Amino acid sequence: MTTETVRVGGGQTAGAEVRYFNRELSWLTFNQRVLAEASNPDYPVLERLRFLSISGSNLDEFLMVRVAGLAGQVRRQIEEVSIEGMTPSQQLGAIREKVIELELDQQKAWEELQVLLAECGITILDDDKREPAHARWMKDYFQEHILPVITPQAIDPAHPFPFVANQGMGILFALSRIADGAELMEMVLIPQSLPRFIRIPGEEAIYISVEDLICLNVELLFPGFRGLGHGVFRVLRDSDIEIEEEAEDLVRYYRTAIQRRRRGMVILLQLQGKFDPAAEALLRNQLGLDKAIVIKTGGLIGFGGLSKIVEEDRPDLKFEPYTPRYPERVLEHDGDCFASISEKDIVIHHPYESFEVVVDFLRQAASDPDVVAIKQTLYRAGNQSSVIAALIAAAEAGKSVTAVVELKARFDEEQNLFWASQLERAGVQVIYGFVDWKTHAKVSMVVRREKGSYRTYCHFGTGNYHPVTARIYTDLSFFTADPKFGRDAGKLFNFITGYVEPQKLEMLAISPLFLRDRLYECIDREIANARAGKPATIWAKLNALTDSKLINRLYEASQAGVMIALVIRGICCLRPGIEGLSENITVKSIIGRFLEHSRIWAFANGAELPNRRARVFITSADGMSRNLDRRVELLVPIRNRTVHDQVLSQVMLANLLDTEQSWVLAPDGSYARMEKGETPFNLHRYFMTNPSLSGRGAALTSGRKVPKLALRRGKV
Repeated sequence: MTTETVRVGGGQTAGAEVRYFNRELSWLTFNQRVLAEASNPDYPVLERLRFLSISGSNLDEFLMVRVAGLAGQVRRQIEEVSIEGMTPSQQLGAIREKVIELELDQQKAWEELQVLLAECGITILDDDKREPAHARWMKDYFQEHILPVITPQAIDPAHPFPFVANQGMGILFALSRIADGAELMEMVLIPQSLPRFIRIPGEEAIYISVEDLICLNVELLFPGFRGLGHGVFRVLRDSDIEIEEEAEDLVRYYRTAIQRRRRGMVILLQLQGKFDPAAEALLRNQLGLDKAIVIKTGGLIGFGGLSKIVEEDRPDLKFEPYTPRYPERVLEHDGDCFASISEKDIVIHHPYESFEVVVDFLRQAASDPDVVAIKQTLYRAGNQSSVIAALIAAAEAGKSVTAVVELKARFDEEQNLFWASQLERAGVQVIYGFVDWKTHAKVSMVVRREKGSYRTYCHFGTGNYHPVTARIYTDLSFFTADPKFGRDAGKLFNFITGYVEPQKLEMLAISPLFLRDRLYECIDREIANARAGKPATIWAKLNALTDSKLINRLYEASQAGVMIALVIRGICCLRPGIEGLSENITVKSIIGRFLEHSRIWAFANGAELPNRRARVFITSADGMSRNLDRRVELLVPIRNRTVHDQVLSQVMLANLLDTEQSWVLAPDGSYARMEKGETPFNLHRYFMTNPSLSGRGAALTSGRKVPKLALRRGKV
C-alpha cells in the first residue's frame, strides 16, 4: 500500500448514518493500516513481511466470520440495518469493493517486498523462475515429501467433485494425453499438513511455494501427459459457530460444530493464474458460490502463509530482540509473589514486563501448603500453556481448583476442549460458564491461609492467559490482596459457576449486569462537571468502539463541553470532529511493533488530567454491544497511588503522546499518519527502555529515575 491515508466507506447520506461509521468497513480500514506497515521504511524487511502476513490472516478471519454472517443474513432475507443504516446486502456490496482493493494493495506490497528480500539474500522462486542448480533437489524433494501425500483426481462425470476444506488450496491442471491427444482435467488438493513455503538447503535463503513446486513437477505427477496449463485456487468457508439454545451438552455440541465449520458455505474463492474458462465455471458451479466473493489475481494467494518466511534466521532483518523485565518489586521479596502483593498492589505491563510473573503466581500457589483454593478463568490459553500446567499441579497437590473454560473462544474451541479434558483428568473442577454469554473476564483468585484466617489474592488482566501472545500484546496485569477485591472476585465466580447474581459489589463492575451503568455514571459526572464550569475530560484506550448507546453518551459529553481523547486500535464507529456533535472528540489508532491490547478508562473527576483524584479503570471489555450486554466482563478500579500513576500518567499518557506509530481519524472516515513533529515520541520504545512505576519497588526511590511524561495542552 503506497498511500498514507486510508478511508472508511459506506455511502452515507443523511440521518443516523451521519453519526456512525459502518463497523465492517471500519475493520477493513484497520486492516489497511496494518498492511501499510508492510511499506514502512522504518521497519526491517522481515518485519514488513510479517505485517503483510498478518494482514492476510486478519482478512481470512474477517471473511470467515463477519462476511459469512452477512451472507447468511442475505440468504435468510434478513433486512435488519446496521447502526449507520445499511442493509446486509448493501454492506456485502461495499465490502466486496474494499476487499478487492485491499487484495490489490497486498499484491503491490508483496511485489515491493520481493525486490527488497532479494537484495538481502532471500529469494522466492515461482514456476516461471526455474533454477537449474536446484532442479535436482526440488525434484527429489517432490518425489519424497510431496508426491506420496497428494492425490490427483480426474474431473469428469465418473468422479464426484472432491470436497475442498476451509482454507483449502488446490490446483486444476489441463492435460493432454501424449498417446492420443485426448484432453482431460485433473484436480490436486494440497494437504494443509504440507509446508506452504519450502526452503532449499544452502547458505542462501531460497524458498518456493508448495503449489509452485507441484506445478514444476507436472511430468512426474502425470506421466504420459503434457501440461496445457494450470490454475491455483483457494477457498474460505463460513467458520462461525452459532449456539443453539436447546443445546444440552456444550462439549458435545462444540465437538460436532467444529466438524461442521470445516464444511461451511464458501465465502471466498481466490483464483491464481490464467484459469481455463471451463475450469473456472466448473469450480463456481461445484462450490456453490451463493453470495461468495471471487478474486482473480496473477500474484500470490493466501498471504498468511508468508509467516513461514518471516521465521528465516536473519536477526539483522528483524527488530532487535527484546527481553521482558522481571519486576524488581517481586525480586526484592526473593521472588515471592504473595509477599510482594501483600505489601501493596502492583500492576505488570506486558510485554515489557514478563508474563512469567503471572505464571509464577499460579506456580507458587500450586506448591504453597498454605494455599487452599484456586479459581481461574481461561479464554485463550494457547497450545503450550504453563498456566494449565500450574493448575494441574495444584489439583494434584490436593488443592481445590476451579477452572472456567470458555468453549466459545472463536478458533480456540478445539484447543480449549483439549485443555478442559486434561484439567478434569487431573481433578480440576471444570465449568463451561453460560450458554448464551461468553466468559471473557480475565481473573485468577487464590485463597491462602494466613495467621489463623484466610486471605484472598487476585489477578485481574486486560489480556488472555496466553504465554505466546503475552510477548506481543500490550496488556496490564493487576495484582491485589485488598479484601474488597477478594470478596467481589468470589461473587464473580459464584455468578459464573452457580448463576448466583452478585449483590453489593464493593469494587468491580461486571457485565452484562453493571458495567455499562458504571461507565455511564462516570461519563455523566464529567458532563455535570463541564456544565458546572469545572475541568471535564475523558481518556479511553480500547480495541474497538461500536456500541451506538455508548457512542451516543460520548456525543452527549462532547456537546456538553467534555474533552474526549480516544485511542481505538481497530474498529471505530464513532465520527469525531463533527460540529455540534463530536467536535470535542479526537480518535487515534496505534499500529506498531506490539499489538495494543490493554483497555483503560480515565475520568478527570473535576481536575485537569492527569491528576491523582481521577477515576481510573482497567477492563477486559471493549466498547462493543457484545462486551457490554452478552459477555461476562470486568471493569476494575485502580485506587493504589503508585498503580494509579502508572496506568494514567505513564501508560495512558504515553499512548496519547505517541507520534511515530499513530494514525488520526478524520470526520470523513479517513485515517492519516500523524506528523512525527520536532520531537518524535514512540511509546513502544519508551516502555522498552524505561521500567514501569509500580514494579520498581525500592528502586523507584533509589534507582534510575523514569522520565516523566508531560501532556502538551491542546496537542491531544
